[in-house]
Amino acid sequence: MSTETESEATVLKTSIGRRAFLKASAAAGGGLLINFSWLSGAAAASGEATTDQAFELNAYLRIAPSGDITAMVPNPEFGQNLMTSMPMILAEELDADWEKVTAKQAEFEPEDYQRQFTGGSQSIRLAWQSLRMAGASARHMLRQAAAKKWNVPVEEVSTQKSVLSHAASGKTSTYGEMASEAAMIPMPKQVPLKNKSAFELIGQSRKNLEGLKIVTGQPMFGLDYQAEGMLVAMIEHPPAFGQTVDSADLDEIKKMKGIVDAFVFESMRPDYQKNYFDTTAFPSLIAIVGHKTWQVMKAKKALSAKWKAMPARTETIDRFGTAIEVKVPGGLESTDGHRKAMDNALDGELEVLRRDGDPKTAFQQAETVIERTYRAPLLAHNTLEPMNFFAHVTDDEVHVAGPLQAPAFIEGTVASRLNVPTDKVRIEMTRMGGGFGRRAYSHYLVEAAVISKQVKAPVKLIYSREDDMTMGIYRPTYTVQLKAALDENNQLVAYQVRGVGLTEHCVHENRFPAGAVDHYLAEGLVIPSNITTGAFRAPRSNFMALAEQAFLDEVAEAAGEDPIAFRLSLLERAKNNPVGENNDYDPSRYAGVLKLVRDRSGWNSMPSDVKKGVAAYFCHNSYAAQVVTVTQEGDSLPKVDQVHSAVDCGVVVNHDAAVNMVEGAVIDGIGNAMYGEMTFTDGKPDKRNFDRYRIIRMNEIPRQIHVNFVDNDIDPTGLGEPPFPPVFPALANALYRATGTRLYDQPFIKALEKG
Repeated sequence: MSTETESEATVLKTSIGRRAFLKASAAAGGGLLINFSWLSGAAAASGEATTDQAFELNAYLRIAPSGDITAMVPNPEFGQNLMTSMPMILAEELDADWEKVTAKQAEFEPEDYQRQFTGGSQSIRLAWQSLRMAGASARHMLRQAAAKKWNVPVEEVSTQKSVLSHAASGKTSTYGEMASEAAMIPMPKQVPLKNKSAFELIGQSRKNLEGLKIVTGQPMFGLDYQAEGMLVAMIEHPPAFGQTVDSADLDEIKKMKGIVDAFVFESMRPDYQKNYFDTTAFPSLIAIVGHKTWQVMKAKKALSAKWKAMPARTETIDRFGTAIEVKVPGGLESTDGHRKAMDNALDGELEVLRRDGDPKTAFQQAETVIERTYRAPLLAHNTLEPMNFFAHVTDDEVHVAGPLQAPAFIEGTVASRLNVPTDKVRIEMTRMGGGFGRRAYSHYLVEAAVISKQVKAPVKLIYSREDDMTMGIYRPTYTVQLKAALDENNQLVAYQVRGVGLTEHCVHENRFPAGAVDHYLAEGLVIPSNITTGAFRAPRSNFMALAEQAFLDEVAEAAGEDPIAFRLSLLERAKNNPVGENNDYDPSRYAGVLKLVRDRSGWNSMPSDVKKGVAAYFCHNSYAAQVVTVTQEGDSLPKVDQVHSAVDCGVVVNHDAAVNMVEGAVIDGIGNAMYGEMTFTDGKPDKRNFDRYRIIRMNEIPRQIHVNFVDNDIDPTGLGEPPFPPVFPALANALYRATGTRLYDQPFIKALEKG
């Protein structure tokens, strides 16, 4: 039961400047409708937003006369459980009966919701304060309404599970019964928030609010979307990156049964300045539209087309407000050429990103120097649900619906392509069957809209698995060279990281062990490519963690140190006597996950014959550590036995959902580390489906995964990506203990099979 006063709780103002942060209005049919700023409240509370920015309304909480409570969830959902976790935050401060809470995916309304983007492990982190304020403000108004009706002091009105009570008089009322009267109460100027120690819902486990819909097959995903008169469309793209359409036998395709139209189209206007998530690897595409999926697929297979080479070009891209030039080379690229280009780059000069001390002299004077090179291939995202989108373009509206992570970044693109104002574009978001960064690049939405406009009918565009795997976007390919120097006492005195990659490098110059070594050098270089690359779960970190943490294991071994003790000593140095001022990690939190995973895994007490590996990493504002153990029988390949995870992501909202996310990261990480690889020959992807692109199988997942969270009062800092990167090096380090072979290249399976 909650009766806390302002002196007992954190107080945040709900009125800042000249516009109300929250506003209430009578909902249709009675009840209380609370609109609130989903993102701007958090920004305003932290001093990061201007007054005008802070009060853009972008979500609402509805309390019906029946007592049912509906929370609109603005962020796209692809399995991270926002549709449950966000309502839990609201319900906590509202003192709501959880059994009466439902969630609904909001449509894209940038004027109301602002950051409707799922990525970067930011959704809960950025919504935390504004969601709490919305729930607390609604509860305050309900208490005020009850106090006025009962003629009692508001301080004497308590709440619990959607019921208002006055102990002295014995009067009670449900939220639904009081909602209409609460809607007439003036908004509070400030509102008390619960102390975290008083949380009753947050930190517990609640079942997925959409779980029943998912397991009973109710239409929720983009591929489920249906509309009256809807046609089916598929596209044919050039077989190789660096090519475009020359000609095609479209007249013959149009004669096939069930086919409505077939045509060549441009996915974007050539004069449009792309944003960071726009991609035009294949600017010209061939659309085939028909009545049924199988008819269109049959026509697509029958299509005969010719392709021609695209010249090199330079594009100007808006990278979050900064215009950057990107060189796109011509020609047909191959994996062997990529590797040679990166190796050649490492032999030359790279851009210096950070230098501490005098690394050159330190390496010259060192007792021991260790130098290793790590490589990572391109990876396909392979979401369970391939790309798809519905579009119906009319003179009045562009209605699109489907799975995407970043609607704000595609709205302007589709509006430009169709030459309509953005206020004519209505984006409806469906649940996603996986994202992992792939659905931030939503060119397929534009393609669906262009096709719909051409055929003057509602259309659902569907990618086959082969389309999805061969059209990008891919995790970039990287090469990283690491060098460490030990003095005569086996102390780490110098460290150097040099990284190159297509079309980004993966060096984070201010991350560990920066700040823990007197002499430090970080360098990087980007190599251009016409193969489209982009965000892949924990971008850049998903490989840099492997290189850094596998290398530190090798350095610890050369120094005669236990791997965990070695890392902790470096973190102690970074905490007590840091080098430099720009280190972007908290040494105490970093050390905290290492100590937790050490203790929970029984690291120090494991028998000497247990093949174990450890790694820890910081990214996306959170910290994670993994201990992996492997077993091996005879000449068979090693198998992952157990994984112990420790994560510091601040307050955990829904415990079971958080555990599920970490378990998924572990399995995903093992699969990509062991088997993931996309290669190219003359611009053509060498793998088109799962018959050749290897992913983890059911019998290869760990026997047990143990998930532990650091218990603290820090506001949520992100969970979707941080547990993923350290799985790669922890596995590599364990496999070394099992096989005696250090692993420097992904996928690991190649070296293991050779061994």
